[in-house]
Amino acid sequence: AATADSGIPAAGAEVAFQFLHSELVSFLLREQLQGGGGGPATVQQCRAQLSKLETMGFRVGQAYVEKMTKDLPRFRDDLEIVKFLCKDFWASLFKKQVDNLKTNHQGVYVVIDEKFSLLVPMARGKQYLDRCHLYTAFPCGLIRGALTNLGLRAIVTAEVEELPRVKFQIQLVQHSA
Repeated sequence: AATADSGIPAAGAEVAFQFLHSELVSFLLREQLQGGGGGPATVQQCRAQLSKLETMGFRVGQAYVEKMTKDLPRFRDDLEIVKFLCKDFWASLFKKQVDNLKTNHQGVYVVIDEKFSLLVPMARGKQYLDRCHLYTAFPCGLIRGALTNLGLRAIVTAEVEELPRVKFQIQLVQHSA
């Protein structure tokens, strides 16, 4: 079965997305090392690369959710938006829904993906745990961009304690009156 938009089989599109994401992270790491004189990266250089990845994800998330929701009715509340993100948006990008959604009902949501597809290739050992922040920066941006386009400002962070399990924390930012 091919996707309606691209004609590329769904499995092929998923592999292409995973490869593109991996190459994007690798490119920014190489750029960081070349720009830094080949020595160890400074904290500022690492933050700059994470910011680039998150910003790219933000733009993609905004555009993607706009395309997905153009024919849908407006969402009633924040929880409905986050549920849409966890079911439809996630399934469209990662070919599965999230495994768990928790909330404190005060604007903080925790989205748990037990087998996050972008980390599965690294799940063979703990030696990759220190690089997970590089591979979750783009998805954090995707989530933040999607939420922004749906009318919610949020701070999105990711926590990886064991590969390939990821906890994305979404903290909604209330508009000041």
